[in-house]
Amino acid sequence: MSEQAAGISLIVGLGNPGTEYAQTRHNAGFWYVEAIARRFNIVLKSESRFSGLTGRGLIDGQDVRLLLPSTFMNLSGKSVVPMAKFFQIAPANILIAHDDLDLPAGSIRLKTGGGHGGHNGLRDITPHIGNDFHRLRIGIGHPGHKDKVHGHVLGRAPKAEQDILEQALDEALRLTPMIVKGDIARAMSQLNGFKPT
Repeated sequence: MSEQAAGISLIVGLGNPGTEYAQTRHNAGFWYVEAIARRFNIVLKSESRFSGLTGRGLIDGQDVRLLLPSTFMNLSGKSVVPMAKFFQIAPANILIAHDDLDLPAGSIRLKTGGGHGGHNGLRDITPHIGNDFHRLRIGIGHPGHKDKVHGHVLGRAPKAEQDILEQALDEALRLTPMIVKGDIARAMSQLNGFKPT
């Protein structure tokens, strides 16, 4: 893959396709990318060669592509990898947004590198492109016991939780121009200190 200047060229939101999953916690990555598309007037269209919805637009002058895989979560690599390879986008220029059980609901973290942390979407991507990409970890909280995880991630957040998730996503959206321009350290500092009201 070609070396590119600092900055983000591809933003991916992880989730499951279909209306039955649209409002589930596991689709928090989708919510973020959909919010970017609305805010920056980027049209998302189905692109079969990348198995997903894709769009391209400018975010504060930075040329950025968006991707929402239409594969199920555990097959996300089948969408992300072909797109990154086709456009020769290095992992360092990719931001992947995903839900995170290990963070309280409403908290949000920007991270570079690291393991998949048990997240099936990341687990399917890292063998192909490595782990040097950036992640936007959207906290959805942990149900307290591993047997309840499946129902939790595929469940809908109650109103109070939805409100704090929206606050976190709004903060991430506010800092997106800073992230895409490559000012990761400053964005990280602001996002990682965010607390919903």
